[in-house]
Amino acid sequence: MRCGKMAAAPPPAGAAGDWGGVRRRCQRLLYWVPVLFISSILCWSYYAYVTQLCLLTMANIGEKVVCLVAYHIFFMLFVWSYWKTIFTLPMNPSKEFHLSYSDKESLEREPRGESQQEVLRRAAKDLPIYTRTMSGAIRYCDRCHLVKPDRCHHCSVCDKCILKMDHHCPWVNNCVGFSNYKFFLLFLAYSLLYCLFIAATDLQYFIKFWTNGLPDTQAKFHIMFLFFAAAMFSVSLSSLFGYHCWLVSKNKSTLEVFRAPIFRHRTDKNGFSLGFSKNLRQVFGDEKKYWLLPVFSSLGDGCSFPTCLVNQDPEQASTPVGLNSTSKNENHLFPAKPLRDSQSHLLTDTPSWSETGVKAEKGKVGKELIYVAIITFVMN
Repeated sequence: MRCGKMAAAPPPAGAAGDWGGVRRRCQRLLYWVPVLFISSILCWSYYAYVTQLCLLTMANIGEKVVCLVAYHIFFMLFVWSYWKTIFTLPMNPSKEFHLSYSDKESLEREPRGESQQEVLRRAAKDLPIYTRTMSGAIRYCDRCHLVKPDRCHHCSVCDKCILKMDHHCPWVNNCVGFSNYKFFLLFLAYSLLYCLFIAATDLQYFIKFWTNGLPDTQAKFHIMFLFFAAAMFSVSLSSLFGYHCWLVSKNKSTLEVFRAPIFRHRTDKNGFSLGFSKNLRQVFGDEKKYWLLPVFSSLGDGCSFPTCLVNQDPEQASTPVGLNSTSKNENHLFPAKPLRDSQSHLLTDTPSWSETGVKAEKGKVGKELIYVAIITFVMN
C-alpha cells in the first residue's frame, strides 16, 4: 500500500476559460464607473440649478426665463457631444492594411529581422504610409496582424489598432481618435461653457447665502456646492481644452507630443502640420455650419494624411511631399501613391511657390511687351 498525498486533479479546461470571461466582464463594468460618476454629477447639477436655484430661489421672472433657456442650450450641447464621444466607435484600419494569408505565412516562416522587413515592405509598397519605427522599419502590429497606417496606434485597453489615436479616455470609456476627436473637443468646450455659465449665474446667490443675505433653506447646500463644483471643474477643463486647442493648431495628437512621428530619414515633430487654417479644417471640415455641432465632418478616411516638408516655421509655405518627385530636397522620400481626395485638396488649395513664380514671370514679360509696343507706337 503506497502512502503519500494524492495529487490534486487539475481544474477542467472550461473552468479557466469561464473565469477569464467573468474577469473580462467585470473589467468592462468597472470601466463604466467614471462615466457613471460624470453622469450622476450632471443629473444632480440639473436638479440643483433648475429646481433649487431658478425655480425656488430666483425672484425675478425675467431672470428665471433667461437663465433657464440659456442653461438648457448649454446642457443639450454638453450631453449631445458627451454622448457622441462615448458611443462613436473608434475606426480601425481598412482591409488593405491587413496582411494577406500568404504574407502572414511568410512572416511566420521568416526569422525576425531583415527577412521579415522584406515581407512587410512588399506588403506596404502600395500603401500611403510615410512613418516608420525608431529603427526605420515598417510599423507592424503583431496583435492585429496589419501594417499600421500613419498616426495609428494599438490601444491596450480596447485591444485594437485605432486610426489617429490621441489617447484612451477613462471619462468617456472610449478611445479618442479620428472618428470622435471632433466630438471630444466639443465635449470639452461645451462642458467648460456649462460650468462657467453655472458659476457666473450662481455667484450672486452663493455670496448672499454665504453672508446670510437669504433665508437658510434646503437650497443653500445645493447652491453653495454647485458653485464650488462648477468653479473647480472650470479650472481643470480650461487647461485641458486649451491644451487640445494647441494640439489642433499644430496638427498633433497627444501621443505625437510625447513621441514625434518618425519618417524615413528623420524625426519631424511638425511633419503633419499644414498651417493653422488647414489644420483646423482637417478636424472640423470645410463646412463651417457643422463646426459647432457634434456631427462628423472631419476630412479624410483616417488612414492617410497629407504631409509637408516642414521648415523651421511650420506656418510658412512649404512644398508638398509626394506631389513633386523631382524635388531637390531628398531628405524625405515618400511613397508615390496619392492621398485620399478629401485630404489631398488641403495641399492643392494654395498654389505652390513654383507655380506662383512662373505666373509672376509671365505677368512681367507681358507687361514689358505692352510697354515696348506703346513706346514704338509713340515714336512712330
